[in-house]
Amino acid sequence: MKADLHPTYSEVEATCSCGNVIKTRSTLGKAFHIDVCSECHPFYTGKQKVLDTGGRIERFTQRFGAISTKK
Repeated sequence: MKADLHPTYSEVEATCSCGNVIKTRSTLGKAFHIDVCSECHPFYTGKQKVLDTGGRIERFTQRFGAISTKK
């Protein structure tokens, strides 16, 4: 095997836009910035909302809900 083929794998800090600092390991070798993390992402915080924009479900049931599959 060739010597010094792989990059160095060192500890770095990832800083989120919310201010949360995560210590991880990376081959990047320097601290970096991320947009969202598990502390501020709506899916992980439970603040995610599912919106029915424009009554899409009702329109679907009106169009296809009354169709019978009987032959």
